[in-house]
Amino acid sequence: MVREDKSTWKANYFVKLTSLLDEYPKCFIVGADNVGSKQMQEIRIALRGQAIVLMGKNTMMRKAIRGHIETNPDLERLLPHIKQNVGFVFTKLELTMVRDLLLANKVKAPAKAGAIAPLDVTVPAQNTGMGPEKTSFFQALSIPTKITKGTIEIIQDVALIKTGDKVGMSESTLLNMLKISPFTYGLIIQKVYDSGSVFDPAILDITDEDLLAKFTAGIANVAALSLAISYPTVASVPHSVVNGMKNLLAIAAATEITFKEAETVKAFLADPSAFAALAPAAEAAPAAAAEAAPAAKEESEEEEDDDMGFGLFD
Repeated sequence: MVREDKSTWKANYFVKLTSLLDEYPKCFIVGADNVGSKQMQEIRIALRGQAIVLMGKNTMMRKAIRGHIETNPDLERLLPHIKQNVGFVFTKLELTMVRDLLLANKVKAPAKAGAIAPLDVTVPAQNTGMGPEKTSFFQALSIPTKITKGTIEIIQDVALIKTGDKVGMSESTLLNMLKISPFTYGLIIQKVYDSGSVFDPAILDITDEDLLAKFTAGIANVAALSLAISYPTVASVPHSVVNGMKNLLAIAAATEITFKEAETVKAFLADPSAFAALAPAAEAAPAAAAEAAPAAKEESEEEEDDDMGFGLFD
């Protein structure tokens, strides 16, 4: 197979990228640090039929997008995010589903010296199986140990590395000795592009319940502000009506003025005992029904006893 020359390869890459940008309205900008060729192949296989992964040099991606901005001006919003080791994942499916597929395709990796830790690393309490001659190594890392049956035992969990720290040679060596591979690497979603909008991937986690809660809180704030400054709005009018009715009932209770809604209030103020008598009566009905059920059961048992345990034809 004859390999195409560099200029032809670049031209084909530009055509492929622009055609994907036209065909797919949604894509992820993903970081590919520490992702090997074998893992990338496995990710492509997992996404086959659902998304297309396209990597490339940043300069080529920017040049292709700039040349296509006249056709689709919204693509200009992608340019600030094409930096470092990134690529595209194009899809027509639900973004959350493709995101979950990307997050699921990660592999464990040891902590290499000089790498930036993507998460906190804690060494659990355990018997290391190492001989006492390694004690000084643990002491240098301030890891409390003791000798148990001729081997070194870590007596408590130790926070070894924090997120964002550079892994040192000692930490890397210790984790490798303990056969701990704390890190996982895969394509990391940095930005999401959807029909001209670019946003953070955290927005994909927002549910309908979250939107409803935020909307309800906003309405409550508008209603509270409107009531405080006596400025009527759609959100505050129901509260104003209720408050107005409360004021009318208070006036009716203190004066001879009456209307239909105030009659119950006046009756209650005139004779509270009449209303108090209704509550026990209402509570007594279920209690009476409950007492009647055992009584009926006792009568049926007495009738059975009258038969002395014999049927009519016994």
